[in-house]
Amino acid sequence: MTTDGERLILASKSAARRAVLTNAGVPFTVQVADVDEEALKVPGVDPIALAVELARAKALAVSRHDADAWVLGADQTLAFDGGLVSKASSLAAARERLAAMRGRAHQLHSGVALARNGQVVWSGVDTAQMRMRDFSDAFLDAYLAAEGEALLACVGSYRLEGLGAQLFEAVDGDYFTVLGLPLWPVLTELRRAGAIVS
Repeated sequence: MTTDGERLILASKSAARRAVLTNAGVPFTVQVADVDEEALKVPGVDPIALAVELARAKALAVSRHDADAWVLGADQTLAFDGGLVSKASSLAAARERLAAMRGRAHQLHSGVALARNGQVVWSGVDTAQMRMRDFSDAFLDAYLAAEGEALLACVGSYRLEGLGAQLFEAVDGDYFTVLGLPLWPVLTELRRAGAIVS
């Protein structure tokens, strides 16, 4: 629960992030940040630094319009094969990406930032190491058919909280980080800041 008189805004359109906060009993509203993410994805950018920078940009964009609220920005990057992976533009692109990641590891970096009065007061990042199993083409086709275009909203073309769990043989890291919001550090910081009851 929030501290009396305090408001928290989640600056993200992610359904998974909303569910994580809701299930943890944290009251909040959603205001999607107007941020040009592609402008921050310059060639050679470090995926970890980018995750934090995107989260900071989202938190600041909303905080500048609602200075009295606490604003939580969050974003996620995926590093694979020495490069940065963006959301797939089509199911065909998602299929190609998942086929390339089959039997291999990648990293999910979940960046978060808390802002108030147009200033970032805290930011951080957590990483999960993801190892996909060597699934069959038949499974891949059935997976894409079942999940459909909802996968295009996910950086890795999978939702671990759904059928996407079957794509993996191992995950080293926090489940909430995989969902895009490293919950434990976020709750600690919200309590420290006085945004929620400690």
